[in-house]
Amino acid sequence: MKIIALIPARYGSTRFPGKPLAPILGKPLIQRVYEQARLVPGLDAVYVATDDERIRDCVTGFGGQVVMTRGDHPSGSDRLAEASFLLRLAPEDLVINIQGDQPVFPPELIQQLAAALQQDPLAAMATPARRVDDLEQGLNPNVVKVVFDQQGRALYFSRSLLPFWRDGQAPYFYKHIGIYAYRVDFLQKFVNLPPGRWEDAEKLEQLRALEHGFAIRIVATAGDTLEVDTPEDLRKVETYLRQAPGGIIPGSLL
Repeated sequence: MKIIALIPARYGSTRFPGKPLAPILGKPLIQRVYEQARLVPGLDAVYVATDDERIRDCVTGFGGQVVMTRGDHPSGSDRLAEASFLLRLAPEDLVINIQGDQPVFPPELIQQLAAALQQDPLAAMATPARRVDDLEQGLNPNVVKVVFDQQGRALYFSRSLLPFWRDGQAPYFYKHIGIYAYRVDFLQKFVNLPPGRWEDAEKLEQLRALEHGFAIRIVATAGDTLEVDTPEDLRKVETYLRQAPGGIIPGSLL
C-alpha cells in the first residue's frame, strides 16, 4: 500500500487569481506547500495536480513532481480522482489531499490521518479537527464545525455553531481542518456520487460522503493550519514564518 500526497492547484480564483504563484518570502505559495508536504514522514511521493502550464513550469522548476489534469473539474476531489487514475494507484492506496493554499500545517498530522485509515477499515476518509473555545470563531460561517461519535466518526459538519449549548455552558466546538485522507477506491466512487441536500445547503463537499452512508474518521489535533485566501493572508504567513525559529516551520501550531 502506498501513501501519496496530492496537492490540487488551479490558477484561476475569484478572490485571488494566480494565487499558487504568489510569492511568500521569495518562494511561490505552491512551493511552500510542496516543501512542507515533503517533511511528512512515511509518504511514498508528493505531486501537484494542476491543469495550468504556469503552475507546472513553476513546480518542475523547483524540482517538484506534477500530474497534469483536465481543466473542467468542479472540485479538488475530482482533480485528485483523475490524478490517482493517471498515476495508476491501487484501490487500497491512500491519497492525502493537501490544499494548495495551505503553506503551514503540522507534518505529523498527515501521518496521523494515514494511520487512522489504516486502523479503521470501515472508514472511507479521515480528516482533522481542533477544539476551539472562541465563540466568535464558532459564529463565523467560514469556520466549519464538526461533531463526532465516541468512535471518532463524524456525525455532521456545519457552518453554524455546532453544537448549540442550550443550558448556557461555556461553549466550545471542534473546528474542521480542510486536509483529507482517502482510500483510492472510495475517492473514485465519491466523485461519481450525486450531491446531497445537506451538501447543497451548507456547501460542504464532505457532507456528500455522510449522506451516502460513508464513515469519516475525525482525528483530534492540537495543531492547525495557515491558509491563503486573499493577498492579505500572504502577509500573515510571512509574519509567522519570520517568527518561526531559524525560519523552520514548527511541527504544530498551538
